Amino acid sequence: MNITYINLDGHVELENYRILYFFIMVTGYILIVSCNSIIVYLVVIHKNLHEPMYIFIAALLINSVLFSTCIYPKLLIDFLSEKQIVSYQACLTQAAAFYSLSCSEFLLLAAMAYDRFVSICKPLQYHTIMRKRTVSIFLVLSWLVPACHTVIPIIGNVNSKLCSFTLSGIFCNNLVNSLFCVASRALLVYGLIVFFNLALLPMFFILFTYTMILVVAYRSCRDVRKKAAQTCLPHLLVLINYSCLFTYDMVIVRLDSDISKTARFVMTMQMMMCNPLFNPIIYGLKMREIYKHLSWLFCKVIVK
Repeated sequence: MNITYINLDGHVELENYRILYFFIMVTGYILIVSCNSIIVYLVVIHKNLHEPMYIFIAALLINSVLFSTCIYPKLLIDFLSEKQIVSYQACLTQAAAFYSLSCSEFLLLAAMAYDRFVSICKPLQYHTIMRKRTVSIFLVLSWLVPACHTVIPIIGNVNSKLCSFTLSGIFCNNLVNSLFCVASRALLVYGLIVFFNLALLPMFFILFTYTMILVVAYRSCRDVRKKAAQTCLPHLLVLINYSCLFTYDMVIVRLDSDISKTARFVMTMQMMMCNPLFNPIIYGLKMREIYKHLSWLFCKVIVK
């Protein structure tokens, strides 16, 4: 069986700074896994956190770890390797995993927005609507639907003819399309449909939901406004942060020839490190119950 290899040409001065790059990224990966895992651990062991909102937060943080694991291990190997190459099949798989987990994040944020909407706008019906079964369905669909959608491009592109074997990035994403001799019009249309269904629609739903929450909170008493601010602000910050990441990924492909290699490399490194670290920091500091358990855990560790 012949294996086609793709050269990853997005690295900058790797010969001179490979150890520095490796140290920075392995430190970042350890921090990402540790910070996200600590909060997931707190949600699992504390019964008062066994509520839909905290379960969705834990799922979002698990998704961040999976997202990072999709990129970091291969990247760390490349930093220490003489040649930065990846098999074509592995490249397609990485790109599919990258976009599947990206879309899962939007769907999880949409589920969290719906949970907050029911909690604030329909508090008397909350426990009837947000049952364990409903939460489980939301979680399964958030991961299963994007995964099913991204399998189709892999199947469609696996036998496509390549006219280029050099990717101007440090991992596989939408830039894979630049390798093909002829881009499939059907797959391009399908990609736009997936983007609309799994990214734009959830984002519009989230914005609509939080708009309704703000309207209800404005018309309600001070306690309702306080509850809305405390629980919705972290979700909005995460949404804004992730939307910036997703927009960057879309724009960087369009401006591939107009942006310098160094700028693209630095921006990509920042994107991969900042977003997965942002979520646990926001939820750890802004969610009162999580912050309380987190403080108790750190105090216990310090005392020991």
